Amino acid sequence: MKDTGHDMEDALGLAKDIANGSLSADDAMRAARSRADAVQDLGATCWIAPDDPAPANDGPFAGVPLLVKDLGGPFAGIPMHAGSAALARMKGAADSDLAARFRAAGFRPFGATTVPEFGLALSSEPATGPICRNPLNPDLSAGGSSGGSAAAVAAGIVPLAHATDAGGSIRVPAACCGLIGLKPSRGAIPGGPGFGNHLGGIASEFAITRTIRDAQALWPCLTGNPRGLSLAPVQRPTEAPLTIGLLTAAENITPDRAEILPEAARVYETAGHRIVEIPASDLAKIREISARAFGRIIAANLATLFRNGLDASLTEPLTQAFIEQGLSMKATDLWSATEAGATAAYQLWTLFDRVDILLTPILSSVPLPLGSFPMDHDDTAAHLGRMDDFAPYAALANITGAPALTMPFGSDANGLPLPIQLIAPLGGDLQLLSLGATLEAENRWQHPIPLFGNPA
Repeated sequence: MKDTGHDMEDALGLAKDIANGSLSADDAMRAARSRADAVQDLGATCWIAPDDPAPANDGPFAGVPLLVKDLGGPFAGIPMHAGSAALARMKGAADSDLAARFRAAGFRPFGATTVPEFGLALSSEPATGPICRNPLNPDLSAGGSSGGSAAAVAAGIVPLAHATDAGGSIRVPAACCGLIGLKPSRGAIPGGPGFGNHLGGIASEFAITRTIRDAQALWPCLTGNPRGLSLAPVQRPTEAPLTIGLLTAAENITPDRAEILPEAARVYETAGHRIVEIPASDLAKIREISARAFGRIIAANLATLFRNGLDASLTEPLTQAFIEQGLSMKATDLWSATEAGATAAYQLWTLFDRVDILLTPILSSVPLPLGSFPMDHDDTAAHLGRMDDFAPYAALANITGAPALTMPFGSDANGLPLPIQLIAPLGGDLQLLSLGATLEAENRWQHPIPLFGNPA
């Protein structure tokens, strides 16, 4: 296949090459399949279609190969078992609204990416296999629960991949693998018709991308109510100056991942924005409320799922513990989690009376070694605590419904990404992407693995 250079390093560049005849859509599909086979030991994919998908629709991403997360609104013909033996025989019979939009944008879905069982960990190591490794260092985790999607993009199998986020599951893998991860505003992405509000509104679907421009171009393809109603509030103006709240005094964050935040803030200050310091203590109560609500919602969701006839004995011990916790939960406890989410959302909104955007860490350290989030035990509290320690400012965006963006802004001494996170008020998704483009233009991070593994 012809090496078309830097423009082919993201989905828009690949679509441009397909449109101008530099390569065909079938060539692109063959290259993606070949790359998936070449890096099979990374465990990014859990299923690849035996045959090529139908020709693509005409759209901004016409002909671009796509991998789909093994958890989320179904794609017709792609098996979904959420990393669990309990769902091993399920297969998407029809597209969700979101899947139909991916196809309408021109994507060609051809496989599924690895997840931890039911998305319950920030590493993607299901007992059913495969174990997903970080392409930047195979001894480390690619994150979770969209770890397979992030590994597939970072390894150059596809330029972007479908992903979901209920507690950092887009942003953590993107941060681990040096990629762009946007968790959309609640209500911005369709969740139907068969993948509704079973997580109480904390989950969002979108994609993990290599570039901001891909995320910007994908946004109008996927957003909005299927019946034409806008579910997300109107975007705030993006002109300078914005007031950006720089989180300070965050505990248990490694120095290099803490020090990158003021460096990013200086770029925004140079661009004309105003920087104010927000002590981490101002987010402490929101974090605490969000963590408690997240655990209860997850347990109630799993209990509901397995009450409907699935065999819980086929799941991993930690999953069984969450199921039992959900089955024994009082209605008042679940209701208090719902109320807590509303309280956290209000408290975050009052913080946005002081600033337009929050600049925070996303990870507390380097990507963790494989095995750091085992699921062969029943201590749900310890497991949730480990996840909160690793991604302390992730779940609060899910519980409150706020959009959040993570992206790399440089690399550490070992060549691993130094990620930051931006959080906006509900409906500020495009503003986040615009601010992300400002940091991306600094060119402080380069993807070490080209798309399809061609020489750089």
